Amino acid sequence: MNIATTDTVIPIPFMTDTRSVRLHFDFEDQKRKMTPDEFWRFCSVNRKLRAELTKDGDVIIMAPTGFESSEKNIEIGSQLLNWAKKNGNGKVTDSNGAYVLPNGATYAPDAAWVRKDRLKDFTPAQMKKFLPLAPDFVIELRSESDSLNDAKAKMIEWIENGVQLGWFIDPQNKQIHVYRSDRDVTILDDPASVSGADILPGFELDLAEVW
Repeated sequence: MNIATTDTVIPIPFMTDTRSVRLHFDFEDQKRKMTPDEFWRFCSVNRKLRAELTKDGDVIIMAPTGFESSEKNIEIGSQLLNWAKKNGNGKVTDSNGAYVLPNGATYAPDAAWVRKDRLKDFTPAQMKKFLPLAPDFVIELRSESDSLNDAKAKMIEWIENGVQLGWFIDPQNKQIHVYRSDRDVTILDDPASVSGADILPGFELDLAEVW
């Protein structure tokens, strides 16, 4: 399989374990990491890839999810979107919506919510690209190919970079890991629902279709 920078085609290894491929690019002018703008151009010329950029400048090429994970993800996103439309105070993005975090990473959570008042100062041109902010709320859904340790580390990174509330949903163990900026991680075992509390007032995620 090949990928392309804006001017170079690069072969990448065959994905033997269905998880991900980590790529690091060394630039000829100096040893430096890929910038968010360069990553945007990289994604623009490799539209078929699901990719994220780590804070260290590594590009992670991720395998697509299977049917079951995809179906669960759209259920979760739909519930969040339905609440957001009634609430009216924020916008929802799906797993294709990426955010540039203060530490330089560019991640796309499975679902996210951002308050509208935080979006008003962005230009139309900025809104068409990866948005340089941390969402108020993120959801990450564990798929069969996801490493549990990597997923937990990513959730911590979300919180460290400004996310107020994050849910890591683990269908394999029927657990919700609740991350907040103002308290320790809480693990809920086989809950019927989970509340957005004060960050998303009135939002209750029904987990009947997720488990």
